[in-house]
Amino acid sequence: MIDRVDPFIGTEVTALPAQSGLAATWWWPKPQVGNTHPGATYPLGMVSTCAYSGAYPTGYGRYDLNTEGVPTTIHDDAVASGFTHFQQSGTGAIRKYYNYFRVTPMLEPLDVLGRQWRLTDEDAAPGFYAATLDSGVRAELTVGPKSAVHRYRFPKHANARLVVDFSLGGLAIPHSATTPLRAHLELVSPGVAQGTIVVEGAPLSIYVECDAESWRQMLWYDRRLMPGGTRLDFDHIRPTTLRPFGLMWAGASSEDHTVELRIGFSLRGVEQAKRNLHTDCGTSSRRFDSRRERTQEAWRRHLDAITIETPSAERETVFSTALYHSLIKPCLAPGESPFWPSEGPFVFDISTMWDIYRTQLPLLGALYPERAVELANALLTIAEEEGNFPIGYRMAVGSDRFSRQGSALAHTFLADLCQRGVTGIDWEWALVHMHNDLRRTYGEDFLLRGEAHPISHTLDIAFAYWCTAKVAHVVGDHALVEEFTRLAERWANAYDTETGLLRDSTFYEGSKHNYSFRVQHDMAARIALAGGDEGYLALADAFFGYGAEPVTQPGVAPGTAELEAGYALGRFEGLNNEPDMEAPWTYHYAGRPDRTAEIVHHIVHQQFGVGRGGLPGNDDSGGLSSWYVWASLGVFPAAGQNLFFVNAPSFRRAEIAVVGGRFLIETEGFVEPEAGGAVQYVQSAALNGLPLERSWISGDEFHGGGTLTVRLGAEPTDWGRRDRPPSHPQA
Repeated sequence: MIDRVDPFIGTEVTALPAQSGLAATWWWPKPQVGNTHPGATYPLGMVSTCAYSGAYPTGYGRYDLNTEGVPTTIHDDAVASGFTHFQQSGTGAIRKYYNYFRVTPMLEPLDVLGRQWRLTDEDAAPGFYAATLDSGVRAELTVGPKSAVHRYRFPKHANARLVVDFSLGGLAIPHSATTPLRAHLELVSPGVAQGTIVVEGAPLSIYVECDAESWRQMLWYDRRLMPGGTRLDFDHIRPTTLRPFGLMWAGASSEDHTVELRIGFSLRGVEQAKRNLHTDCGTSSRRFDSRRERTQEAWRRHLDAITIETPSAERETVFSTALYHSLIKPCLAPGESPFWPSEGPFVFDISTMWDIYRTQLPLLGALYPERAVELANALLTIAEEEGNFPIGYRMAVGSDRFSRQGSALAHTFLADLCQRGVTGIDWEWALVHMHNDLRRTYGEDFLLRGEAHPISHTLDIAFAYWCTAKVAHVVGDHALVEEFTRLAERWANAYDTETGLLRDSTFYEGSKHNYSFRVQHDMAARIALAGGDEGYLALADAFFGYGAEPVTQPGVAPGTAELEAGYALGRFEGLNNEPDMEAPWTYHYAGRPDRTAEIVHHIVHQQFGVGRGGLPGNDDSGGLSSWYVWASLGVFPAAGQNLFFVNAPSFRRAEIAVVGGRFLIETEGFVEPEAGGAVQYVQSAALNGLPLERSWISGDEFHGGGTLTVRLGAEPTDWGRRDRPPSHPQA
């Protein structure tokens, strides 16, 4: 699996074959670029490192700021001014963008620091990134959980340099730079330095070791050397007065002269940064290869949690890379909180819960329950220390919580874990914070008026009450169960009974159509509100483009009129937007799993591909890639409800490592599909050898391990039409 991963997928503008059939009717308003980067990462680790061009939004690549359609370019070629640390993964506009501590190998004077070199011979694999600058320097990067290791091979030159810029952060596009507020750096001994920058209120410390024997070690300020200086301190830095500063090693290089630079990171001071470096990399010299091998092995263990059987190397690459992208974020950094003194789990780069709670978090809980527990406890600690669960949480004070996106989404994740009986979480403690969080922000309007606007928050909060009631039931608080079950019924206040869709309101990145087809806890009542099966199916069929004409996608810099006309279609956005992710499976509740099979088939085979343009939109911290993993396997989670929908798998056979052993998905009558080709429908199914008439399985059945056998054919049958997924009007 690891050998098939291509970290370059999603780094360029979407470049998929022209859509056909049903997929040609879907309209994608959001950015048509994956916004991924190919840098070195560690599974759910604290640190990443990659070539830095200053482009939006990860610092890697060629593109300018983009929120709709096809992005414009700011670089004609792949370029870099150095190699930075901490990048987002597949996100869009999150306002601040890291890229701290730029390392630049140079053969030119320090005066030209910040210029860009063209990149050639790029190479990337899980935990590794390499490229050659047109100066002739070859760069190789790898990371550990809390460290990064750089290796540079210089050509012969009389004045080679390795420069670390402490002052750079963010992107090289307007209004996107990050300025350190305070900074301290010092030379400790030959080849050793340390320092701290305070960025967005977070103190980020590094401990640096450089194997550059015989090279001079110096500090610099405003691109001028400070011979003999051993420390720099800046107490107050303003963007208007910032002058670059950092440290440097310089000397003569022979042909293929190799310099290794190792950096330990911490949010709790330089001494902990030093411990992190030595824990990750040991204390001997030249440790690049060892660190790379151990990181590769960590990735291998994580990626081997799922195996698939397909004769197509391309489809194996797409799947393996999707699983890889699903495991980069969030950043788990135990013992690293700079905001409170207690030890224990800490997390950042939940960017954002709105992107990942339906797909990526269920995948994390299924494959790596111990990491899910760590994340859950980190979220509970944030609620304990800061007063509420975040929607988004970055390495920054305030954390830009993205409250307009959604409300109370952590409750879905916690309810899934609680219903599974996961240990390692104090559920009474969790219930306290889940209860309190429901009254925050839009929750007050929900309690006082029975609804909240944006109206999608009414659905969020109602479902969160249902989820919290499930935890209250486990804890034994029956009074809360009764109270919260009543409040959970307020989801119906969000809908217009005349149209069967959500009421008019404002919506975050979408319209009432995108948000009207979500999986809720009482889907039977939701369908009845739309006029029963017939009425709901008419709405859903129109949303998914059945019988519609093909559409034209937004191009570069689409105008207001073009976007308004597109939104007026009320159309599925083809996995280019988050609210649509679970919509195809609502057909199961209306007795039409064959519709789900058709829609998912077209997405899986037309909206994902190989190459740098292989994603239909922003990967959003792995939320999009996680969708692909679930959908292509033929099981998809109803997040928060401890059940999984069953659909036609797109692989002949798959095995998933779950807590109960292995869950095997095997098929009969499988035909290797092609993009735009014939759909395969479930004819019948069996679970552990017994007939399965229903189009779903429980979370206990999935996580306990077993064998799901799916018989496929070219025409729909009555399978799954009568025994529908359960609706839960009561918690």
